[in-house]
Amino acid sequence: MKRVTGTYVTQTTLGEPVQAFVPHALPPSAPVLAESAWVERNRAAQMALARLSAVAGLVPSVDWLLYSAIRKEALMTSQIEGTQATLTDLFDDEAGLVVSNTDDVEEVTNYLQAFRLVQDNLRNAAGLPISVRLLCDAHRLLLNGVRGTGKQPGELRRSQNWIGGTRPGNAVFVPPPADRVPVLLADLERFIHAPAGGLPPLVKVALVHQQFETIHPFLDGNGRMGRLLIAALLEHWGLLPEPLLYLSGYLKRHQSAYYRHLSDVRTEGDWDGLVCFFLAGVEGAAAEAEKDIVALATLVAADRRRLLQHAKAGPASYRLFELLPTMPRFSVERVRAALSTTFPTASAAVKLLQELGIVTEVTGQKKNRSFSYQAYIDLLSR
Repeated sequence: MKRVTGTYVTQTTLGEPVQAFVPHALPPSAPVLAESAWVERNRAAQMALARLSAVAGLVPSVDWLLYSAIRKEALMTSQIEGTQATLTDLFDDEAGLVVSNTDDVEEVTNYLQAFRLVQDNLRNAAGLPISVRLLCDAHRLLLNGVRGTGKQPGELRRSQNWIGGTRPGNAVFVPPPADRVPVLLADLERFIHAPAGGLPPLVKVALVHQQFETIHPFLDGNGRMGRLLIAALLEHWGLLPEPLLYLSGYLKRHQSAYYRHLSDVRTEGDWDGLVCFFLAGVEGAAAEAEKDIVALATLVAADRRRLLQHAKAGPASYRLFELLPTMPRFSVERVRAALSTTFPTASAAVKLLQELGIVTEVTGQKKNRSFSYQAYIDLLSR
């Protein structure tokens, strides 16, 4: 039996009648999700998360893993929406260096701020839980000062939106009318905080993400907010001790399939296909993150060994090296400030790492030079 996942209501938008889709509340019903459709995929995804957690525990500092993972997620989720920034652009901006595509970089850094807001609230006993209010606060940061700033940042939409096409009449998808959004989000919030009801957390994450994207509660930024919600739910349900798993890289590589599965839930009732796609993504993203951690840890260990074996190595060069995974692009002045030392000492530490081939100078200038831990950035950019 084909599952019906919502109803259509006629809505007039910009003078055109359109069929807006109003999703049924979660969980899926008539028929319910069959356990046989997801149980093996879910087991494989959980095993991949366990391996990722174990590997992450082998590195000297989880901080630099988190630094790179969160920034890759911010970059990938923004690139899905068309942003052209790169990791190097992001690192340059954080280093206070000049970047040319400032609007694109601002979109990525805004995502980082929105993510931190959500994470801080979830980790604080007095903070907000996952809720409409928290998502609106995050959305306000996401659209602050960038291209979507005129799209009601931090507010649920008060008008009809649509996806694809040049006008409502030829849209690929028309989300529910604006007056239905608050009730639909309240239903979604109740589902998030309700007892599991036989559905494992990863399956619930997939359902919540799909439902959020169908509701499309904001005028802009819905894709990024929906993927931020994935990361928030992984944290909320304790699926990893640290937020090292981010799915946007997988979703970007399988973008056509991602959009097709989102659509098939609405048009074909295919929740099972969406859940299996999502679980395969978790398994794949966890395996990829595991490989990245091993590669990064191997690089850092080899470079650290070269530094320790050098006769001229000293406290300043050691301290600078340990900062590189969270400061892969830098100027001598940034090193001076980070080490709370003198400019000559900072310059000497940078020069030693440059002589060892660990960092490279990237401007070709004699003044106002900047440096890069390029091998590290190249691994992150794969």
